[in-house]
Amino acid sequence: MNSTTVLRLQGIGKRFGSLVANDAISLDLHAGEVLALLGENGAGKSTLMSILFGHYVADEGSIEVFGAPLPPGNPKAALAAGVGMVHQHFTLADNLSVLDNVMMGTEPLWRPVSHRTAARAKLLEVAQRFGLPVQPDAQIGSLSVGERQRVEILKALYRGARILILDEPTAVLTPQESEALFATLAQMVAQGLSVIFISHKLGEVLRVSQRIAVLRGGKLVAEARTADTTQAQLALWMVGHAVEAPQRRPAGSVGDAVCVLDHVSTASDKGGGQEDHSSALREVSLTLRAGEITAIAGVSGNGQVALAELLCGTRRATSGTALLMGRALPPSPARLVQRGVARIPEDRHAVGVVGDLPVWENAVSERLRSPVFSRWSWFVRRAAARLHARRIEKAFDVRGAGLMAPARSLSGGNMQKLILGRALLAPEQVEDVDNKKYPNRAPRLIVAHQPTWGLDIGAVAYVQQQLIAARDAGAAVLVISDDLDEVLALGDRVAVMHGGHLGKARPAAAWTREAIGLAMAGAAAAPQQPPAGATP
Repeated sequence: MNSTTVLRLQGIGKRFGSLVANDAISLDLHAGEVLALLGENGAGKSTLMSILFGHYVADEGSIEVFGAPLPPGNPKAALAAGVGMVHQHFTLADNLSVLDNVMMGTEPLWRPVSHRTAARAKLLEVAQRFGLPVQPDAQIGSLSVGERQRVEILKALYRGARILILDEPTAVLTPQESEALFATLAQMVAQGLSVIFISHKLGEVLRVSQRIAVLRGGKLVAEARTADTTQAQLALWMVGHAVEAPQRRPAGSVGDAVCVLDHVSTASDKGGGQEDHSSALREVSLTLRAGEITAIAGVSGNGQVALAELLCGTRRATSGTALLMGRALPPSPARLVQRGVARIPEDRHAVGVVGDLPVWENAVSERLRSPVFSRWSWFVRRAAARLHARRIEKAFDVRGAGLMAPARSLSGGNMQKLILGRALLAPEQVEDVDNKKYPNRAPRLIVAHQPTWGLDIGAVAYVQQQLIAARDAGAAVLVISDDLDEVLALGDRVAVMHGGHLGKARPAAAWTREAIGLAMAGAAAAPQQPPAGATP
């Protein structure tokens, strides 16, 4: 790293109505530097990056890239100035080759002939210079997640990026792929590239960055050299108070089997006769017991969605046996909720809530047909529903504009707390006109798919603690996560999913991180006992 400033944000301010998203933020980035940008959900990181890319126009402030002013609200100007970004969710066309994806948008539409030979040579030169081996003719759909991320980085470098923004770059990588990414970052900065590294994984931040900037409530609250800080200090800056991670403790008395899958297979979600084993279950067997958390590790796209959808009633089994409390698992979300299944879906925005409906309606949406919240199947008990929504709001610390505000107005962390409360907090009994009481019990099975994805450290700790508390109350909990730290922090038993197959669930203490990482990549590695005194 040298002292040359390649990017300068000066007094950036942005408001959305009464909400101050960015409040006079000033930041510098130096040549050959990795600057980590931290902040809890809603802290203003995404808004700041959107202003840098020209997707938003700042209300105040200015941006300079390599000493030249950056025109506001002009994404092409940002790209031309040498700013590139690799998003957490890849933007690649699966049916096209690596070369096609890299070239896309780099040639004018009216050019009669595509200069593919020159583009191929340039791509291979960039790949060799930065240590990113790639096959230009490989179809994106055939690549692993780590290889797809490599292509995304190459897309930015091919376009001449000298400042690279990485948004949650390890969220879907195996430990081995993360190590390869860190090696690539070291090679890139050694050649003078500058990197803004956005992550919620504080251990990674301390490992790869030279300097750290922390946003909270739209303001820049701290800047520090990485060598001068700790995880505890970063967490304190991010959320404004000390954060205690849930203490991993073994399950108490494990009860009877709540859900049993025996050699269950499902169809692919691709449709149209396409065969894609990674999006289907293949002869999966699994037993989920009361008072126990079973954690499923795996790289995204290896059948986890099919497993979650099967247990939530939105996908049918094509073969095998699926039982819930000794009875056939019904392919009906409503009936599963009635039988005590609670779901925490992977995509909280698209599946978890209806964004345009108010918070109170979302809070009771999955139990709306219950006599607690409706009468004669069509008349909604609004008072009871809003009372329950207030209980969720208080018990799970859901902060926002109130029960009448649309759910889309909530931050990611508060939206996840709303979903968690809806899943875990049973409504109180009410009396019908016939003075008949309707009991409501806590969930028997909780299916938590990526429960902390994209959340800040404070929200992560809260969600994980609630899942542990539900286990201790006697629920069977299934946690499906790409985050190996989360799998090891929560799982009493751990199994690994790859290519639609699910390995045997074994006690968490029987696994090492290396063995799980190899199994996530498809290697047939048996778990091993960690060395005496080691933490798995």
